Amino acid sequence: MSLTTAINTAQTSLSNTSTQTNIVSRNIANASNPDYNRRNAALSTNVYGAQVVSIQRAQDQALFQQSIKSASSSSGQQSLLTGLTTLKGIFGGNDYEQSPAALLGTLRDTLSTFAAQPGENTLAQSTIADAQILAAGLRDGSAAVQRVRLDADQEIQREVDNLNELLSRFETANNNVYQGTQARRDVSAHLDDRDSLLKQISQIIGVTPITRSGNDMALYTSDGTTLFETVARPVTFDSSAGFSATIQGNGVYVDGVPLPAGQGSSSTAKGTIQGLLQIRDDIAPKLQTQLDEIARALVVSFAETDQSATPTLPDEPGLFTWSGGTVPAGSTLVPGISATITVNPALVPSLGGDPKLLRDGGINGAAYNANPAGAASFSAQLDSFVVAIDNPTGFDATAGLSTSTSLLDFAADSIGWLELNRSEADSAAQTREAFMFRAEEAYSNDTGVSIDEEMSMLLELEQSYKASARLISAVDEMLQALMSVVR
Repeated sequence: MSLTTAINTAQTSLSNTSTQTNIVSRNIANASNPDYNRRNAALSTNVYGAQVVSIQRAQDQALFQQSIKSASSSSGQQSLLTGLTTLKGIFGGNDYEQSPAALLGTLRDTLSTFAAQPGENTLAQSTIADAQILAAGLRDGSAAVQRVRLDADQEIQREVDNLNELLSRFETANNNVYQGTQARRDVSAHLDDRDSLLKQISQIIGVTPITRSGNDMALYTSDGTTLFETVARPVTFDSSAGFSATIQGNGVYVDGVPLPAGQGSSSTAKGTIQGLLQIRDDIAPKLQTQLDEIARALVVSFAETDQSATPTLPDEPGLFTWSGGTVPAGSTLVPGISATITVNPALVPSLGGDPKLLRDGGINGAAYNANPAGAASFSAQLDSFVVAIDNPTGFDATAGLSTSTSLLDFAADSIGWLELNRSEADSAAQTREAFMFRAEEAYSNDTGVSIDEEMSMLLELEQSYKASARLISAVDEMLQALMSVVR
């Protein structure tokens, strides 16, 4: 080996060491950055040994896609669980002590005691007070359900705005990757940026990335709608000012195609938007329907009937009434009735009413008086109310529960339905979170930075630098010796 060759070899080695040290330093500095992929210097041999020809970024597309899919599934399930937990909170703690079933049970027990002692005015007032608590519980429950829907609707708007912003930034990152790849520049940083945005997008909506020629990427939703292809496709949504039992929420459209809501307690939702749509358009409205059916059945069960030998007058609201002021016919849902149900003012002492009218009837006039003599021991009407609570009656099938059961059992089934969905959603959320964690861990192990490996590499580079420096020093000594001979 000539001295010139030795010098060139040493210079090449030092240049490689400098580049590799820079890469290792950058790797170590980003060891805790979840959006950073490890870099390596690719070497190629030449007449002077080896030379850095490119910087390679660690990546595993299959693991990455599995990671973002599990993130979408987990975030959708978590959105559903959050909504169900909020709905559960409407009715008290773990025992649902403020639920319609609990309040109705209390009213039934007080009513039974009143029926056993119909002459006791205190029991009459207690019964009316329990009825007021039940009616207020239904009104409050209905209002809370609609607030949950409104909160979900507003959160959908925020997520859609966030998604559109992320898609715009994704377009910039994708252009940088594509143009850098065409120019044969190092695009590792742009790839990190694009993958980071893709992770955030997958939290909001299910996404399938397709890498095309030139490192260009296209995005499709989990049901195949184009989300990004060269340019970001518009995601549109108009939030609502408020909700009631008769108001439907607006849809979310991806490039003009409606995004479906998630389904089932182990939800099909991919991303938060579909989970929120499921709460707003499926779970909460179903619970509202059940509250409405309980309210409707209360108005019907406690209605006054014409006491004439030959009844000609229609049934009228008795203990419970509502804004419609009539007794609903049949077993047909009356949307929103639970929002306005109240105890008849004619029975409320604070409003000048007489609670004994519950025992005797006659709220709607003499024709409806079942105890015209005013006997203090009269309990037939009170007994009929107790029986009405416990005996099977008809319910609308849209409530999703039994269409023939007692009012008390229907109210209990409603809470059972809510708790079953919440507990199944909780179990599914834990499973999907664990799966997401494992997928991200596997991807991180494959593409992330290991401090131990980087430090080991740093020691090797240190030895390489020392060897190159020693070689240059030896050549220098040899040249000095030659020069001294010449002089």
